Amino acid sequence: MDLFVPDVLEEGCVTRQALERLAVKWRVLLIYALADGPQRPARLRRRIPGITPKMLTETLRGMEADGLVIRRVYKVEPPQHVEYALTELGETLREPLAAICDWARKHTP
Repeated sequence: MDLFVPDVLEEGCVTRQALERLAVKWRVLLIYALADGPQRPARLRRRIPGITPKMLTETLRGMEADGLVIRRVYKVEPPQHVEYALTELGETLREPLAAICDWARKHTP
């Protein structure tokens, strides 16, 4: 089987664009956290040490705009009950990210 290697150095390459979106510092960690199912922002902050509330909100909004997560509001009036979950598109990242984890385990002394 031949491995397709796109020209990721070209600005218009869709693979480059996808890599740039996933390379945002907290996105991959949020995908891992949300792989366990829908979660509220407070739980995500507890699970991902170092992420600030502002950065969590900004990152989740960007992921929502890219179609990777969905935001569900269960209670409109304060205090709101909001949960985030992976979309079908977001779920497709589980396998490639698991492959990266497997690679890291095999190649880290």
